[in-house]
Amino acid sequence: MTSKLGVGIIGCGNISHAYLRLAPLFKALELKAVADINMAAAEARAAEFPVRAMSVEDLLAADDIDVVVNLTIPAVHYEITTRILKAGKHAYSEKPLVLTLDEAKALKELADETGLRVGSAPDTFLGGAHQLARAVIDEGKVGRIIGGTCHVQNHGMEHWHPNPDFFFQPGAGPVLDLGPYYVTNLIQLIGPVKRVGAMASISFPERKIANGPRDGEMLKVNTPTNIHALLEFENGAIVTLGASWDVWKHRHFNMELYGEEGSLYVPDPNFFGGHVEMTERGEDPIEVAERGHPFAVANQPVDAPTQANYRCAGLADMATAIAEGRPHRCSLELAVHAVDVMTSILKSGETGDFVEMTTTCARPEALSPDEAKALMA
Repeated sequence: MTSKLGVGIIGCGNISHAYLRLAPLFKALELKAVADINMAAAEARAAEFPVRAMSVEDLLAADDIDVVVNLTIPAVHYEITTRILKAGKHAYSEKPLVLTLDEAKALKELADETGLRVGSAPDTFLGGAHQLARAVIDEGKVGRIIGGTCHVQNHGMEHWHPNPDFFFQPGAGPVLDLGPYYVTNLIQLIGPVKRVGAMASISFPERKIANGPRDGEMLKVNTPTNIHALLEFENGAIVTLGASWDVWKHRHFNMELYGEEGSLYVPDPNFFGGHVEMTERGEDPIEVAERGHPFAVANQPVDAPTQANYRCAGLADMATAIAEGRPHRCSLELAVHAVDVMTSILKSGETGDFVEMTTTCARPEALSPDEAKALMA
């Protein structure tokens, strides 16, 4: 039986509700406290869930907290995760891990010095659908992956988000905001990336907020919102990634991977579940039968479940891995490589040059249905 690790959360925004609600699904996690620079936000979360509201400083000093989840805004991910490690605690960060490769490498160096673990979202690749796709590949059902396409395209957040400014500033945009789901899943399915090339633009220099108290207000766009990239993987596969907030509608599948013996259709890696399809050579696509993976079971919304949401699976795997002395799947090395890929895409979009990766990583271990069940309470 894996002993529980005491968990503290820094950052009490919207995403904290999901972590607080879903962490009890996993036996290795015991929620202890929340903190925020706005004490009222921490107190509000503590009123909803059985945790203490603390200052950031007090949470980092608390003896009963072993791992701290960093749910702050991405611009301060590096600063807060650094403080967590220097406080002698393991760290788990929301995506993206950090905003620059230099920051990522500095965190790796600090983690190595302290002997502490760092994990990072996304953990959606541990979902039942994506582990099923992984099994199809690992069992050779479509042969070696030689190519593919990925598309994450819509028309941005200003139509529904009351304060969408951040999404259109450096540190966000579709590559760093939604790209982690796609890039991380590609790495776990195919392996590390060798080099990237991209073209990028800002199609709409200004956006109009279309809801809430700021309805009608214009905001400036200061980061690329329309990016088309080529990713060459170390195994030789070449994948096209389209990431845009300038598209009203499209008919592209979220992720298609092309193998020597067939094609694989993978659902949106922003989510844990969905249907996986494949072809055998030129035959029509068929749905791949689910294999009883618990992270494919719809559990959200609670009253009428239609979607699988197992956020905290990566955190639970890290906690279990610490107890068992094995690598965790949402690893620092994986997150660092994903940051390398994403920031290199943006760099290539600026310069027009292909960019070689300076990092690599191993594919994270697959998570079988039995291993996933063992994580659950």
